[in-house]
Amino acid sequence: MGDENYKNLNEISELIMEREIDKDSVQKAIVQLLTAFGENPSRSGLERTPGRVAEMYEELLIGYRTDPVAMVNDALFEVTYDEMVLVRDIEFYSLCEHHLLPFMGKAHVAYFPRGKVIGLSKIPRVVDLFSRRLQLQERLTRQIADFIEELLDPHGVAVVVEGIHLCAMMRGVQKHEARMTTSAMLGAFRTSIATRQEFLDNISRGAGPMKF
Repeated sequence: MGDENYKNLNEISELIMEREIDKDSVQKAIVQLLTAFGENPSRSGLERTPGRVAEMYEELLIGYRTDPVAMVNDALFEVTYDEMVLVRDIEFYSLCEHHLLPFMGKAHVAYFPRGKVIGLSKIPRVVDLFSRRLQLQERLTRQIADFIEELLDPHGVAVVVEGIHLCAMMRGVQKHEARMTTSAMLGAFRTSIATRQEFLDNISRGAGPMKF
């Protein structure tokens, strides 16, 4: 799934579960890369590297093979509650699709329930699921918000993601302190300035530098 909008949760499940990683092809590609770098893939320090890399990508990209609907369906609860629900400082790790380098940071997710809430642990799992893909931070932010909106039909959803990108720290501009912030505001968080400000005040309270 790339930039598609979520219109049907069953379609999401079908699209996700079709994807598999071909570890044999990954290993062959890593051998080719090592050779192109001028290395000897057969030397003692590298002979097991292609297999390790294939195993690594299977873990880092598990979001392609996890059904988000099945993951959360056992943790949806009917409840009479219409105040903001906020989970802040959710640590995430992802891979930039432009350079295949990591970006990482924190996500803050809030929603106003409309008779239905999701179990506390599931919101970080949603963040993990969408981050464990080749991503853009802008897309990641919107995917989290769209999925929660489709799942819960709340009065509103707000997502803010703060990330540091190794592609900007290790290469190119090499700005080690640069932090990227993206947001998605849906429903009440978009239409009500007061609601949006309440959310922003809550996530800024006690905020400090990201440490990894």
